[in-house]
Amino acid sequence: MKRDKILYLMNPISGTRSKKVLRNKIENITRSAIIDFTFEGTTQDGNYDHLVDYIKTERFNKIGICGGDGSVNQVVNALAHLDIPFGIIPMGSGNGLALTANIPKNPEKALEILFTGKPALTDGFMINNRFACMLAGLGFDAGVAHEFAEQESRGLKTYARLTTRHFFTAPFYPFTISANGLRFDTEAFFISVANSNQFGNSFTIAPEALLNDGLLDIVIVKKTAKPLLLLNVVKQVLLGKVKTAENSLQQSIIYFQTDQLTIENPSKAPLHIDGEPSETESRFEIKILPNFFKLIRPRAGVN
Repeated sequence: MKRDKILYLMNPISGTRSKKVLRNKIENITRSAIIDFTFEGTTQDGNYDHLVDYIKTERFNKIGICGGDGSVNQVVNALAHLDIPFGIIPMGSGNGLALTANIPKNPEKALEILFTGKPALTDGFMINNRFACMLAGLGFDAGVAHEFAEQESRGLKTYARLTTRHFFTAPFYPFTISANGLRFDTEAFFISVANSNQFGNSFTIAPEALLNDGLLDIVIVKKTAKPLLLLNVVKQVLLGKVKTAENSLQQSIIYFQTDQLTIENPSKAPLHIDGEPSETESRFEIKILPNFFKLIRPRAGVN
């Protein structure tokens, strides 16, 4: 049996926990498992060209991403062409992809999955020329992501505080959607384009989304009074069911699946990709990337 050799990439600023303590814990657990490993830092610009030859020469056969969804996005986008499986040790504020894949935030349990789990083919998608591995959003949640990125202290408390404040002040935005042969106009609080089933922190926005079904789950929260809007979102989180876009147009929340769509965004509603603020545009062409990378998941329940 081929022995594992893991390249850990750690984001020094993700989440709120001490990186020195976590790194020491990861090192000790990996040594105890008699696995060779090396640590490198993630990069701010997402460029990992300097590691490609190193990974090949040193014959690493797993990459352990120690960070949040933004770190996962950049590393996977840069290194998926090497056909090397990725594991996640969740260290971000939301950890949406890890939680969708049943990878716990507990570092010991996450490492056990990295060591013994099964690489599963996993979809990504493109939003214009930018890569997403789990979720892109336009409107309310993107506005929160933009302000969250500017905070000195991160974590769930900060995110919850900003979310509450933005909920009452965020506007509705006009959009034109084209998908599955249908084109329609709507005003919406936000639009989520989801490959995973949640925002993060176990907040499920697209309950029927799967990581490897070759489809994107589109959730459009339409304009309505804010108290009723909150109730509608809660219903979506708990009971949301996929319909055809045409059959859900009259609903308060439109929820459908597609492998590609166009979103026209004339008011330039803010955009986030995998929880990270991103520059918005007036038009988005969005397309699934089926089986784009290998994600190491728990063996139980992996297809």
